[in-house]
Amino acid sequence: MFISGFTIIRNAILNDYPIVEAIQSILPVVDEMIVLVGDSTDETEQLIRSINSSKIKIHYSVWDMSLRSGGQVLAVETDKAKALINPKSDWAFYIQADEVIHEKYHAAILQGCAEHLSNAEVEGLLFDYLHFYGTYDYIGDSRKWYHKEVRIIRNNTSITAYKDAQGFRKGTEKVRVKPIPACVYHYGWVKSPEQMMQKQKNVSPYWLGDADMEKMLMNPAAWNFESFDSLEKFTGTHPTVMLDRIKRKNWQVTLDISRKKFSFKNRLLYYFEKLTGIRPFDFRNYRVIR
Repeated sequence: MFISGFTIIRNAILNDYPIVEAIQSILPVVDEMIVLVGDSTDETEQLIRSINSSKIKIHYSVWDMSLRSGGQVLAVETDKAKALINPKSDWAFYIQADEVIHEKYHAAILQGCAEHLSNAEVEGLLFDYLHFYGTYDYIGDSRKWYHKEVRIIRNNTSITAYKDAQGFRKGTEKVRVKPIPACVYHYGWVKSPEQMMQKQKNVSPYWLGDADMEKMLMNPAAWNFESFDSLEKFTGTHPTVMLDRIKRKNWQVTLDISRKKFSFKNRLLYYFEKLTGIRPFDFRNYRVIR
């Protein structure tokens, strides 16, 4: 069994992406790691080279910013990276620049890949998600955060990134997947208020039109983390590769997790999910095989 990892990255330092930690977190379970470095204005390439692993294969790309609508350029670059993996690969493990895998899930990931290797009906493996917000102490627990997504897919050219590369499709069809007991830790919303606002202004052109982008640029210098609808305290442990970054945190944000800001409908759905573990009417970018 051969597993290829792949990711895309552009301006990692400028936007404070934990890309080093993201890559390091899956290196133990992949046989190669494809990193497609976009045309950055910082030292992103040198940062990737600092990982110093023989598994890493660096390639280069120029992002077509005319494809920014809806984050389309992210899907295009993701497909470019996927096309670079070894043809003999059985599975392709996609990790985004702000996603990290806890080492406690490595065994389950390898077991899932091995267990479903010979079943061609299984086109991908489905991960749970934790979305951290503000600091490393809070996670989003409302329906606005997707709670599952596909991160391992078959090495099949017909499977491509969907929309802004949050997930994948096979042509127009949803990818058929099996859930595995593993979780992605998403740290995209953990930055200082100033860095968070700067990142939003830097990456907004991937989604916003010119008029909306002008409004974004007029925003204040610091992000207001009080604009959440629901959070809960994180009581688990972080991946080992994240510990140094967590120690370097130099800002403090205290958020009131007792505050819930929902419409009547979403409040009912929120508490129904808390009671039952079921999330009704949820959008799924995949089809789970039972």
